[in-house]
Amino acid sequence: MDIQQLRTFVAVAREGSITRASERIHLSQPAVSAHIKAMEETLGLSLFERTPRGMDLTPDGERLLARAEQTLGAHRELLEEATRIKGSLTGRLRLGMGCNSGPEALGRLMTGFAERYPQVDVVLRHGTSRSVAEEIRSGGLDAGFYNETDRPGDELNVVDVSRFAIYLAVPPGTVAVKDEPDWQKLAELPWICPAPDTCCGETAEALFRRYNFRPARIISVDREQVTRTLIAGGVGVGLLHAEAARSAEAVGEVDLICEAHPAARLVFAYLKERDDDPLLQAARSIVTASN
Repeated sequence: MDIQQLRTFVAVAREGSITRASERIHLSQPAVSAHIKAMEETLGLSLFERTPRGMDLTPDGERLLARAEQTLGAHRELLEEATRIKGSLTGRLRLGMGCNSGPEALGRLMTGFAERYPQVDVVLRHGTSRSVAEEIRSGGLDAGFYNETDRPGDELNVVDVSRFAIYLAVPPGTVAVKDEPDWQKLAELPWICPAPDTCCGETAEALFRRYNFRPARIISVDREQVTRTLIAGGVGVGLLHAEAARSAEAVGEVDLICEAHPAARLVFAYLKERDDDPLLQAARSIVTASN
């Protein structure tokens, strides 16, 4: 039995579903099923009961779950201790940061490295979400934070930092707020959008395709605060992350027309093939401890 099988067991137990567990740990559903089957055969125990609702732990599975979580915690601590035994962690971590991608998470990681590994040189580069992901894949960056509206590629190890909705916002009183937006009327207004390779840009392009329209004018803006200010000033229509959208609505700056994307994610990612890299193990440990 390997450590990945234990991770899979805990994920299925916590999610209650093969499908949700596969999304959480970024393995295919057949791979998750194979891990559970291998564990059950190795232990000679039935760990789950398959039901119409999903996967329910058996009494034996319940007894083993706490032990499995303790083992995973011990494994993580062992790796951290091994790093300390080998000596102070040194080197350079090239870190990417997508536009509007959660400065709090970045701050916690930078603070964690400064406190625990002061000899590591963290080099920060900003870019769009897509450019950060592409730089990680090409080796130009070691890891990064970026917003994701789709499934990441199988070549990446991804930690979900947070989830958020994206809302379509308009200046107050511009259009009637109703169950179904009038897309043709909205198409006549200027749209304030970041580049298509950002999460809000991708969401806007998805709306254009889904409802078969293209705004007569697009104003390119790459900072959410500027977008909010322009919408509040009556310049046009724009997309805002949930926190900014609700805040702007609460003070009467905007009307929210609809939820344009229900579950965008802020993620921390790096290449799977570098999973044993001590710098990336340290970074992941800090990020997951902050969640």
